[in-house]
Amino acid sequence: MSDPDAYISLISSLPGSERLFVAKQPPLSRLRLDRRLTALKPEDARVLKVLEHALNWSDYDMDVTDAQAIQRCKEALRDIPQPTLRKLFLERMDLRTVVAALRLRNQGGSPPVGAYGVGRWSRHIPANWSDPSFRLETPMPWIKEARQLLDAEDPLGLERLLLSVSHNQLKRHAARHLFDFEAVAIYVLIWNIFDRWAQSNAQDAAKRFEKLAKQAMAGAADIDFEGVSA
Repeated sequence: MSDPDAYISLISSLPGSERLFVAKQPPLSRLRLDRRLTALKPEDARVLKVLEHALNWSDYDMDVTDAQAIQRCKEALRDIPQPTLRKLFLERMDLRTVVAALRLRNQGGSPPVGAYGVGRWSRHIPANWSDPSFRLETPMPWIKEARQLLDAEDPLGLERLLLSVSHNQLKRHAARHLFDFEAVAIYVLIWNIFDRWAQSNAQDAAKRFEKLAKQAMAGAADIDFEGVSA
């Protein structure tokens, strides 16, 4: 973990954000944010680059293959030594896997053979395919609303929900970090959520979730993400 004192000035220079979905844009431009991030130590800057590249929705273009997506996940975990950042990364992978499964089933897909997607629910989901929420309503209370939005064919509403869930996850982690590198990384990931929403529209959201359903990082469940060395 980085020396907290090294990042006091950096953290203090980052403006707070308005409430998600109320703000029309992130609290500062990406150009200004990048200028502030030049204060990062080289090793921390590399970790942040890996984390952003792996988590940013926009970095998963429409032509990415399952193998490429999975390789990116594996490489990211190898290159992220901070426990908090590894945990939030895995939480996001869980979310994406569950949403992909919901969408696949919504489109009439059959139960996957064996494991599905990535993360801790990869074998749980196929085993509970017939349950409306894959028996995940306790760890993922948002799943019922996600199903309803899928049924209503509301991709923009679904994107808003998932961004909100991701935002809340990040805020929980942020409460444990104030003036260290993890605090900076979480700030940047929250900035990306604000930026994603500012750029969202129904057509793009529909394309993204259609791609997620078709690809869903299928066939990757045999990877033991918790076991990947730091």
